[in-house]
Amino acid sequence: MPVYMIERNFAEQLDLSTDDVELIDEINADEGVRWLFSFLSADRRRTYCLYEAPSADAIVAAARRANVPADVVVEVGAASPELVDRFQEWANAMPAR
Repeated sequence: MPVYMIERNFAEQLDLSTDDVELIDEINADEGVRWLFSFLSADRRRTYCLYEAPSADAIVAAARRANVPADVVVEVGAASPELVDRFQEWANAMPAR
């Protein structure tokens, strides 16, 4: 399945509760989207997230339903042929949520 990097810009610092995360996970599952990993900027107003999804449209649909931004959605892969196996192993090792 394709992997995407999503940049999200928030008007205020991000502060998600456990309930927020569970709701987002449910919505993602409904759209066939699987979260892999996120980075949070030092000012807590931007996230950079890796997701597996059937398409960029599925990510945007899930974001809309969860009322979170999806400002930039880019399909990504390993940066070099040598890293393809490492990237795939890492993605496969992520627990299902």
